[in-house]
Amino acid sequence: MKAPVTSLTIALTGQPNVGKSTVFNVLTGLNQYVSNWPGKTCEQRIGSLNYAGHEIQIVDLPGTYCLTANSIEEQIARDYIIQGQPDVVAAVVDAASLERNLYLLAELLSLPSPLVLGLNRLDVAEQQGMKVEAHVLEAALGIPVIAMVASKGQGVRELLDACVRVANNPHEYQPKRPEIRADHKVVLEEIQALIAGHVPEPYPVDWVAAKLLEGDEEITGMMQAAMNGSTHNGGKGSGWQAVHNLLMMHEDAFLAVASGRYEWIGRMVRAAVARPKPGRVTVTDRIDRVATHPFWGLLILLAALGMLFWLTYAVGTPIQAWLETNIVQAGARWVSSVLAEAPAWLVGLLAQGIIAGVGTVLTLLPILVIFFIGLGLLEDLGYMARAAYVMDRYMHPMGLHGKSFLALFLGFGCNVPAVMGTRVIESPKARLLTILIAPLAPCTARLSVLALLVPIFFGPNAWWVTLVLIALPLGVMMLLGKGLHELALGGEHHAFIMELPLYQLPNLTEISKGVWQRTIDFLQGAGTIILVVSVLMWGLSHFPGGQIEDSYLAALGRGLAPLGNLMGLDWQMMVALLTSFVRKENTIPTLAVLYGAGQGGASLASVLSGIITPAAAFAFLAVQVLFVPCVATVGTMVEETKSWRWTLLSVGLLLLISLTVGILIYQAGRLSGWGM
Repeated sequence: MKAPVTSLTIALTGQPNVGKSTVFNVLTGLNQYVSNWPGKTCEQRIGSLNYAGHEIQIVDLPGTYCLTANSIEEQIARDYIIQGQPDVVAAVVDAASLERNLYLLAELLSLPSPLVLGLNRLDVAEQQGMKVEAHVLEAALGIPVIAMVASKGQGVRELLDACVRVANNPHEYQPKRPEIRADHKVVLEEIQALIAGHVPEPYPVDWVAAKLLEGDEEITGMMQAAMNGSTHNGGKGSGWQAVHNLLMMHEDAFLAVASGRYEWIGRMVRAAVARPKPGRVTVTDRIDRVATHPFWGLLILLAALGMLFWLTYAVGTPIQAWLETNIVQAGARWVSSVLAEAPAWLVGLLAQGIIAGVGTVLTLLPILVIFFIGLGLLEDLGYMARAAYVMDRYMHPMGLHGKSFLALFLGFGCNVPAVMGTRVIESPKARLLTILIAPLAPCTARLSVLALLVPIFFGPNAWWVTLVLIALPLGVMMLLGKGLHELALGGEHHAFIMELPLYQLPNLTEISKGVWQRTIDFLQGAGTIILVVSVLMWGLSHFPGGQIEDSYLAALGRGLAPLGNLMGLDWQMMVALLTSFVRKENTIPTLAVLYGAGQGGASLASVLSGIITPAAAFAFLAVQVLFVPCVATVGTMVEETKSWRWTLLSVGLLLLISLTVGILIYQAGRLSGWGM
């Protein structure tokens, strides 16, 4: 017998929405870290634990429906299993959707790593009237099958025991693999004979042959490169050409491979699953008649997101205000009093630079945590898939799918959770595009600036001006999304194929772990950038003279005065735009300082009214709603895209678009004589 393995690597795999992340979190707790797969933007999660004398590393592979490399997720999963050679692969399947889940299992069984099956969500299957017998399925598959309800912790330890047992006793692993349909078995054997000796290690010959019959582009390219120029099989053909000729004679072979798997799946299901009586309508079916309806589903979606939006800000805003007053401002006052004898620049750096930067991160936390909780509840309940389904048709003009709408909608509250909310989007290109255009959603900070300035500049016409200014970034979002989709991201259109999981009660333990992990990710990633930029902006607004009017920032504003003149704006207005980069609300206090509001009892409204024409005022506000996002959003974009290049592209485009729109509005107004 082989000596017991003391160090194990277990690859955790499964299709989306089968409870794989729950299993991972239960096994590893908080002893896990998140990074990106080498060379990929797809998230990688690795956890570790000590169990029964073994040091176990668990690699959570991306959710994937099969092992044909049609997506980054599928490519990562199969490359890791084949090239990473984990000691055991633990495949988690949904007992309530066994037929669909077993297709991935059929492919995994053809790979060399030993396999253990976690039959999860048996409670949900029972609610649907199904009875799945794990011991019968185990006998039919020839591999360990563990009955699980991971959301309640049931079967997770048994899954780990089975993985350790299989790793320590590989000679006992005798799986019953699916076979190709009988009419193409000879063809498969011929291809195996042709490619034998040419298949790169560690790819299995029989698996590669099946993938060639399926028409897998990546494996086809690999074998073509490996075989070109070689002579094989006594002159029947040279290298790859012989394989190519055989494949061309059997172009329908992919049907034989798939049919063989589905026949195998049918046998497994017939053996192990007792189904409910025909005609039974489940709870999920009844709810979905309304939740996915084109009209009623839209109303339910708006109500659900409206509730999430309202709760996030109704609960989060008072906490945010309390933190701002009692922690950030109080901390700044305490530093100022304790260091009263210290140099003014040091006090300013600590109180207005570092504490203000930390305060920006701190005051965002209530909003983010409440948003993460709400999003986690909707995801775990199973509603997010329905929301994406309902909104899918409206996102197609930009090459996006329904899940992008969910993130963009949240941008009306704050662009930071909007960017972080793109994690629900599986497609890397769709997620990237959504992140790039998310800052155009008019957040509450921008809306608060409009609420104060529009009445000052436009009086009784404020209501329609506000509507136009809210519609403006939404229109630009549509145009920019369409342009980026076609020009920068290849203009690819993919069918939106998405599973509608069964409804279930949310697992509060798993939701809390997800909230914790997402919050830590934000603090470690975006939080650092926010702090650094906040200190930098303080330095630009403070030095060299200690007053913003004489600072480097003001000098930059004066340098931009010629550009401002094209929009009818003086340098003070340009500086107000620049300070909005830190926080959008900074526009108001900056204008108050630079125009001397409060001096001699003059209010900001009285100071600003009449200093610029209506055309210039409209241009200024248009630039404000289209301008580059705040530093918190930029930091989050960098963290989520893992790319300064894409983030700076978005910032640069918004800067160019906002200034161009501002110039066009003012020049058109000047030529028409509006307010001159």
